[in-house]
Amino acid sequence: MLTILGQSQEKFCDGISRRNFLRIGALGLGGMAMPELLEAQQLSGTTGSVQKSIIMIFLPGGPPHQDMWDIKMDAPAEIRGEFRPIKTNVPGIEICEHFPRIAKMADKMTFIRSIVGASGDHDAYQCMTGRPPKRNLPPGGWPSIGSAMAKLQGPVNEALPPFVGLAPKMGEMRWADPGRPGFLGPQYAPFQPNGGGKQDMVLNGISLDRLNERATLLKSFDNFRRETDATGMMEGMDEFSQQAFGVLTSSKLAEALNIDNEDASVRDAYGKGLPNNVADGGPRLMEQFLMARRLVEAGVRCVTLAFSRWDWHGGNFRRGRQDMPMLDQGVSALVSDLHSRGLDKDVTVIVWGEFGRTPTINKDGGRDHWPRVSCGLIAGGGMNHGQIIGATDRLGGEASERPVHFQEVHATLYNRVGIDTKIATVNDLNGRPRYLVDQEFNPISELIG
Repeated sequence: MLTILGQSQEKFCDGISRRNFLRIGALGLGGMAMPELLEAQQLSGTTGSVQKSIIMIFLPGGPPHQDMWDIKMDAPAEIRGEFRPIKTNVPGIEICEHFPRIAKMADKMTFIRSIVGASGDHDAYQCMTGRPPKRNLPPGGWPSIGSAMAKLQGPVNEALPPFVGLAPKMGEMRWADPGRPGFLGPQYAPFQPNGGGKQDMVLNGISLDRLNERATLLKSFDNFRRETDATGMMEGMDEFSQQAFGVLTSSKLAEALNIDNEDASVRDAYGKGLPNNVADGGPRLMEQFLMARRLVEAGVRCVTLAFSRWDWHGGNFRRGRQDMPMLDQGVSALVSDLHSRGLDKDVTVIVWGEFGRTPTINKDGGRDHWPRVSCGLIAGGGMNHGQIIGATDRLGGEASERPVHFQEVHATLYNRVGIDTKIATVNDLNGRPRYLVDQEFNPISELIG
């Protein structure tokens, strides 16, 4: 057993101690059985030699679309709210005043104002799969996009899992869902460094503070290999298990998770996060935006993370003043970093939640659940940016122009990583081939046309 443990005594809202861990037993990786994945990759003939990646930033609880990318200054006061629009660097595009960094680089992003098709369920499932969580589910459920990519494309680098989920434990665990494998099976589940992913982690006696001492780290891994060889375990492994063992004892994953290897100026650009969970939602870990970039740069195909808690039935504008500037800094730093490293054509970033919020502000100064329309921000992927797609009516309650379905967004994400949703299928538990999105949905033409 190889375990990476965190020592922090902070508590989650559900009483679970804040222990960040990577537990690896029987050559399993956070629910991903690596020997099975490697064998499936070989049998399917995929090589994983070309990398295109996705970073999905999930906003648990449903962010208020009319207070972010779709400010309604002409609406009555009980709908308009307290925030005002600011100009961006794209003529004619205005967004909320609490996103000044994003406003300065709007030419590198697209704001979708008319996402439709939300089920109204309070969880991450529809963002992760594109499909509603309770209707027409095949046995086992639909696989998330990261799991489908792991199945169809396999790992880019055999020392790294293809799919990593950074969401920590939350009081509402449906928000902590990093993307389930569904009927594909647990071997395609995300690898999860639970908790913040780095604080006080210990690997075979080596703390993360010392991971940058590469010689010490490699010596620890070498000792682990020798101890294992002494038992005869290595001799009894088949080819796939030996490859899996190489993943587990490689320093590549630990190095990718260790943001201390970054220059201080880069870390400062992303900012410092707040480690405690917000009520029953997630923490505000700015470091995870940087960690996501490091993971895809190292060779991970899909990274998911969850940021804060956006279920603002009360205090909508107070919470917005707290969370929006942090999201602004994290997203802008990530997109800028991808561009500066030449990764903007290969990595697609999507920021969204499970639904929108009511046009009318309630008596507690909040907005309630509104599945009829929501919003999203998409960047990178070599797409046509600096635009708005779709529109809502004067009150922000209905999509009045160019409704964009969740599955259209997923078709676009798959397209950007080289998966044709008109052709690619994965078999369900009955051996029946299933398309990744319903065939009526196509990639968003405004982005890739």
